[in-house]
Amino acid sequence: MKTEGTPEGIERFISPGKGRGLRALKQFKVGDLLFTCPAYTYVLTVNERGNHCEFCFARKEGLSKCGKCKQAFYCNVDCQKGDWPMHKLECSSMCTFGENWNPSETVRLTARIIAKQKIQTEKTTSEKLLSVKEFESHLDKLDNEKMEMIQTDIAALHHFYSKHLEYSDNASLMVLFAQVNCNGFTIEDEELSHLGSAVFPDVALMNHTCCPNVIVTYRGTVAEVRAVQEINPGDEVFTSYIDLLYPTEDRNDRLRDSYFFTCDCKECTTKSKDKAKMEIRKLSDPPKPETVRDMVKYARNVIEEFRRAKHYKTPPSELLEICELSLDKMGAVFEDTNVYMLHMMYQAMGVCLYMQDWDGALRYGEKIIKPYSLHYPAYSLNVASMWLKLGRLYIGLEKKSLGVKALKKAIAIMDVAHGKDHHYIAEIKKEIADQA
Repeated sequence: MKTEGTPEGIERFISPGKGRGLRALKQFKVGDLLFTCPAYTYVLTVNERGNHCEFCFARKEGLSKCGKCKQAFYCNVDCQKGDWPMHKLECSSMCTFGENWNPSETVRLTARIIAKQKIQTEKTTSEKLLSVKEFESHLDKLDNEKMEMIQTDIAALHHFYSKHLEYSDNASLMVLFAQVNCNGFTIEDEELSHLGSAVFPDVALMNHTCCPNVIVTYRGTVAEVRAVQEINPGDEVFTSYIDLLYPTEDRNDRLRDSYFFTCDCKECTTKSKDKAKMEIRKLSDPPKPETVRDMVKYARNVIEEFRRAKHYKTPPSELLEICELSLDKMGAVFEDTNVYMLHMMYQAMGVCLYMQDWDGALRYGEKIIKPYSLHYPAYSLNVASMWLKLGRLYIGLEKKSLGVKALKKAIAIMDVAHGKDHHYIAEIKKEIADQA
């Protein structure tokens, strides 16, 4: 289906067994840009206020703050004016509630969709292939817990936005929140730190596979879709909805929980990477199958325990202790290359970075990078961001040659994933030049 103004070289079509999808009309080589999609609407995460412009997401020092709420920051007057139609939903409310103003990002994003739909009746440049109103909600598949979470979000919407936003009945809001939960995106920086949440309708049209042929990256608030495999005319364009580190069972648990389907891609059918991802220690007396099963169960539980601990702002020293204790226990059965070990090492590295324990962060990063390169697909952002973190740690610890080598490995991936002209790459090249 081609309509006026749609991107060249791709089309919307009905994918057998998957519903709507995206198909290539011409050949794309690795690194080629298939299409771009500006955000329909978006919000900067609260933690990045003052570091990034609320409107264009530029990262710079000396941003100017909103004179009224003093909580939103902008590059200049043009960015402030550009953001006002959305920021005005929150500005007065922020002043009214003060420190008690705390709607979730999902609530903030949904409020902006409602406001946008009031003022924008025609399709936007973000909806050349799929409109927001066409989003799947899967409302009939939600369990009681998910329904209660949406009800909580609706209550927060009423609480924080009732004076500045007109919205429809609760039934319609239920559908909209369910649509956002299934179709929202998180915008991340070059180290995969969370910058905000957004809706990119045309990008949401792509179906999932665990062997994706495209990758989605961001230039400010614009999504860019690039080929990471060669794509031929007639091929479906596939992205990945989830982190691909984990074994098949875990990936499909996540897909069923969040997106209500089971993946039947080549990787899920053959499970060809699962043995390497679940590597068991080579001992003279190998662990029994039930011992391995029990340790997998423990690993999954500790991952959830750590997630909850972070959510409830557990002190960093206690978070690090959770990581170290779990690594000790799992290490009796799992090799360091096992993905559950890698998950907890990554969390430990993050805590060390937060605590400014650079040597500790480096120790974990050096253990992670080689198995990451094995387990993830080519041109993975997870691998690029790990090389980038390692490079910056090496340089900070006066290991310049190792730092430059790591940064160059990050650039080799990012040239394909982000495009050679991306400002992130220019910034990293400057970091390399500064070491000369």
